[in-house]
Amino acid sequence: MPRSRRFPLLLMGAFAALYLVWGSTYLVIRIGVESWPPLMMAGIRFLIAGCLMYAFLRFRGAPAPTFAQWKAAAAVGFLLLACGNGGVTLAEHAGVASGIAALAIATMPLFTLLFGLFWGNRTTRLEWAGIMMGLIGIGLLNLGSNLQASPYGAALVIFAAAAWAFGSVWSKHLPLPEGPMASGAEMITAGVMLLIASTLSGEHLDTMPTAAGWGALAYLIVFGSIVAFSAYMYLLKNVRPAAATSYAYVNPAVAVLLGILFAGETIGPEECLAMAVIISAVVLIGLPQWRKPQPEQAGSVRTG
Repeated sequence: MPRSRRFPLLLMGAFAALYLVWGSTYLVIRIGVESWPPLMMAGIRFLIAGCLMYAFLRFRGAPAPTFAQWKAAAAVGFLLLACGNGGVTLAEHAGVASGIAALAIATMPLFTLLFGLFWGNRTTRLEWAGIMMGLIGIGLLNLGSNLQASPYGAALVIFAAAAWAFGSVWSKHLPLPEGPMASGAEMITAGVMLLIASTLSGEHLDTMPTAAGWGALAYLIVFGSIVAFSAYMYLLKNVRPAAATSYAYVNPAVAVLLGILFAGETIGPEECLAMAVIISAVVLIGLPQWRKPQPEQAGSVRTG
């Protein structure tokens, strides 16, 4: 009985971390890239967070990942963190507003459903309707002045959403390390990849980062990486991918509000309409995931 009570509390805490913490990271990334080169900041963020988590887990007695598990973690880390988060960081450095970046990433559940078809996942009519509505929302979003001013940034955030979705679905079929060690291994490998990309692209620090830049990096390491990403990987193991990605309902609103309040960002009528359409699409996609199980399934615990 105590375990059954803890499990819902863990789920609620994980969802809360994704909804609120990840919603705020878009603004924090924007603050960070004013002081840091984008790939360098993302690489340092994940390498430090991953090493801290790995060291802590090993100290607690967790087994080191096997070679096969390191390979799986590198594949997922490349898609989710190097391509997904790295793409967002580059897009915000290119001038995409933090709220608009979050709104573009909100299309990720659409890609999750589409990629799920590769593994035989069934898609309902309601989910297909959500996909079509989401594609319309993407079109509306690109009509707004923000993404039109940065076609490169627009392409990056859509690519980031697709890469994150593919990695999320694929991760269910890979031999990842158990528990939080998966997050640590993914962050270590992604951090190394991002720092290599930073070096190859010629990034370097012209001046030392400001206090705000250091604070942004610290927040992203502790909350955006260790806390929120671990919560996300926990949810991927315990709920269906489309449910784990339901933070897309809330993140855009949180990011837009914080961007307006603290960064002076503005969104036009096209972006407002796109937000309504995309969030409605994500809700449509999420509805089948939250339906109650059939009576004959009620006695079993479904873990996705």
